[in-house]
Amino acid sequence: MSTTSTIVDSSDALEPTLKNILDQKTLRWIFVGGKGGVGKTTTSCSLAIQLSKHRKSVLLISTDPAHNLSDAFNQKFGKDARLVDGFDNLSAMEIDPNGSIQDLLAAGGEGTDEAMAGLGGVGNMMQDLAFSIPGVDEAMSFAEVLKQVKSLSYEVIIFDTAPTGHTLRFLQFPTVMEKALAKLSQLSTQFGPMLNTFLGARGGLPGGQNLDEVLSKMESLRETISEVNSQFKDADMTTFVCVCIPEFLSLYETERMIQELTSYEIDTHSIVVNQLLFPKKDNPCEQCNARRKMQKKYLEQIEDLYDEFNVVKMPLLVEEVRGKERLEKFSEMLVVPFQPPE
Repeated sequence: MSTTSTIVDSSDALEPTLKNILDQKTLRWIFVGGKGGVGKTTTSCSLAIQLSKHRKSVLLISTDPAHNLSDAFNQKFGKDARLVDGFDNLSAMEIDPNGSIQDLLAAGGEGTDEAMAGLGGVGNMMQDLAFSIPGVDEAMSFAEVLKQVKSLSYEVIIFDTAPTGHTLRFLQFPTVMEKALAKLSQLSTQFGPMLNTFLGARGGLPGGQNLDEVLSKMESLRETISEVNSQFKDADMTTFVCVCIPEFLSLYETERMIQELTSYEIDTHSIVVNQLLFPKKDNPCEQCNARRKMQKKYLEQIEDLYDEFNVVKMPLLVEEVRGKERLEKFSEMLVVPFQPPE
């Protein structure tokens, strides 16, 4: 594969738009993240709309339990991919990380009464084990996503992620899964024969599987996860769009996130700064002018810190960005820089 990452080309590294992402046809995974309340969902929906003009099929996934995609598009989404109204190549889905792991554990309750009784202790043990691993809810959420994505072919997948801490754990999921598998493998070695005998006497696991078969399936999942992880570290295939507002805490969070993404070897070269005020020069509003002055200070810091990033400046609008038409209008400003009034 050719190494044509847009970050290498200094001529468009300073371009204040996300056009470079639209032009980078090799991109398969795009993450959109930042602190809560900075406009991640509006940005990810808008980016998805723009990408739908350039790609055959786009999937937008929310891993934020708040499920803002439904609110943004005024359309109900769930854990199965569904076409967004008014589009024939843009689909969306919302996944609850906690729900995913509960569903997985609940799946062990099918079968005869004897099997259910036999699984009670094992199910509790699995649950205790699962929840003892930090970040396992995000890992299971991604496993659910992989299951969906593998059965459907989308050219590009955009993640509207949960607030920063969850996102960073979410991106660590391959390591988390490997730890979980290592623990299960250790338990299987220690207690496997005894558990197989115990389960066999009570009808076995659902579907007649034994523990070895279950572990084999988990190993197969680990291999898939490992493959995706290598794609995440390929700047031609994956990028992370940071979203912030021009305030101290948001700027601090963005810097922390970029440092961690770099440590995970995940490409990031775009920052969207939302909620910028552009009052007219003769504006008598003291609060507007004072806030604009404060924003200007942080905007200058962002531009100094991230001179090799595409910094996109998005205005604070007088109306909420909800529904297809408003999102489409907002999305245009991601590729054509906003021109403030004189």
